[in-house]
Amino acid sequence: MKLLLTSGGVTNPSIARALFELVGKRPEEISLAVIPTASNAEKGDKMWLIDDLVRLKGQGFKGIDIVDISAMARELWLPRLQEADVLYFEGGNRYHLMEHMNRSGLTAALPDLLKDKLYVGMSAGSMITAKRLGLELSHRVFEDDLDRTEDLPGLGLVGFSFIPHLNNPHFKNVTPMFIETVAREVAERVYALDDNSALKVVGDAVEVVSEGAWKRYN
Repeated sequence: MKLLLTSGGVTNPSIARALFELVGKRPEEISLAVIPTASNAEKGDKMWLIDDLVRLKGQGFKGIDIVDISAMARELWLPRLQEADVLYFEGGNRYHLMEHMNRSGLTAALPDLLKDKLYVGMSAGSMITAKRLGLELSHRVFEDDLDRTEDLPGLGLVGFSFIPHLNNPHFKNVTPMFIETVAREVAERVYALDDNSALKVVGDAVEVVSEGAWKRYN
């Protein structure tokens, strides 16, 4: 199983190279299926989403499909994901994304899909790969999902927690010092990455790809 877990998407040449290497094809031979479902729950300005799609377009891929699993039946989304080389899970609200992953059946279908496809996550799309979504961490670090009282299992594809947007001014608590305090209460490893960093995961091997800043805890 191969994953590329990003904070801000394909934001620099190093992350782009990692993607191409993991797929094993040239950009013009690669088809993406973008799952935007996490962004549906985010209100307000969606410029960040548009910017991410524009960056993807600039990589010169063979094609980019948009597959919202919350808006269509399994018999419609599954063939389109099967045709793609890369499953690209957008950012937004990870609880909304995970709920629709479970409801649609994609959580159950994902292991078979990832036998020959690359999983790429951006922000929320990266965070859901952990064993649990980390409700307390969400409350304290991102100050969101405050209406939720129960944690939710994640995909369990990796054995660590992923915190995106390190040092991003839009998230005042996502700083090395604050995360260090919170990470002491978490048993597993915690990676905190800025928007110019990513994790390249192949089996049990984890490699940091970065043109920015990142920290590992525990």
